[in-house]
Amino acid sequence: MPLAEGSRVGPYEIVSILGAGGMGEVYRARDSRLNRDVAVKVVRPAVINDVDRVARFHREAQLLAALNHPNVAQIHGVEDADGHRAIVMELVEGPTLADRLHAGPLPLDEALSIARQIVEALEAAHATGIIHRDLKPGNIKVRADGTVKVLDFGLAKALEPDGATGAGSTSSPTISMHATAAGIILGTAAYMSPEQARGRPVDKRADVWAVRGRLLRDVDGPARVRRRRCLRHAGARAHEGARLGRAPGLNACRHPTSAAAVPGEGSKAASTGYRGRPT
Repeated sequence: MPLAEGSRVGPYEIVSILGAGGMGEVYRARDSRLNRDVAVKVVRPAVINDVDRVARFHREAQLLAALNHPNVAQIHGVEDADGHRAIVMELVEGPTLADRLHAGPLPLDEALSIARQIVEALEAAHATGIIHRDLKPGNIKVRADGTVKVLDFGLAKALEPDGATGAGSTSSPTISMHATAAGIILGTAAYMSPEQARGRPVDKRADVWAVRGRLLRDVDGPARVRRRRCLRHAGARAHEGARLGRAPGLNACRHPTSAAAVPGEGSKAASTGYRGRPT
């Protein structure tokens, strides 16, 4: 049962519920000590004794504490008070990227800005040794000033040392044996790399798959439609170009979030074609 408005988790007074997931609810709360609004992620009472979920919850707190980047929601601390376990985080105002995309096409400049910030957050996480494993529009918020914040590291994990053997499907927090038997995958299948969907060990290339293989396509949706229209008429332009003695000029069909537009690991993935990923 969700916490009631006015109830408390330690020094934090619940104002309203922001969202809910399989592991718990996220609330807007008021920090009575510092007089600021925060986000409080509380473990559901029904899963408080689930060792795997509680371990995932604490791992999220530890991984967030290891990150310090303007495009990653910051952690303020953890609370174990009044019978509740909670992570206290930066409150990020604004719609999710999923909401923003549902509202209509993104202007090119905004799409490029969002794409760059997602990739920069991802590079910072990977540099710290963290892979997210659940990147999708619903886990990304866009503030009114255009700042992007990557949220929900609940399925994140630390990268394993080179040569280490990763956990199989029986111990992976992404896919459990029960979930596999029921045909259900924890995470978001549309954004998973093939190896993650199969419950195999993953590294940072799984995040690159989610970003470059699907997420940036979502951001760039209207531009893809424009490119298809360009290519539909490419034959006619090529014929005219040949008649005039010049190339058909397909630059207008270039992907605005191509390797030339998006820095870092997203562009590397575009150039390498994900070669060398485990399958």
